[in-house]
Amino acid sequence: MKTMLFALCFLGATAAFGQATGAVLSAEPMILQLPNHPATAVQHLMGDERNLLGTSYPTSAQGELPLWEVMPLSRTTPLGDVARAYRKEHAAIKKADKIWSKQGRSEDPGEYVAAK
Repeated sequence: MKTMLFALCFLGATAAFGQATGAVLSAEPMILQLPNHPATAVQHLMGDERNLLGTSYPTSAQGELPLWEVMPLSRTTPLGDVARAYRKEHAAIKKADKIWSKQGRSEDPGEYVAAK
């Protein structure tokens, strides 16, 4: 019911907004005028060559090492070991003393009984 009321209010607000802003627009047709550039198809000389890098130049030095020789290998724990550790940790956590479960098919949400 709330959803229908919200949808109706939203639809009404949208319609009211459309009527309010629709009056501002003019009914006069606008003719599309494309810009005219007659010089784009004319044959001419190419531009001067420019350096895209600016003033930076590549640098190098003697004795550079590849990254795989310098960077230490990262040790990752296999997913199976992570799952076993999680299961062991979960088994060690204190369990609840009472477990609440719903008894029967009653529609009353208050009929929960403690089971052991």
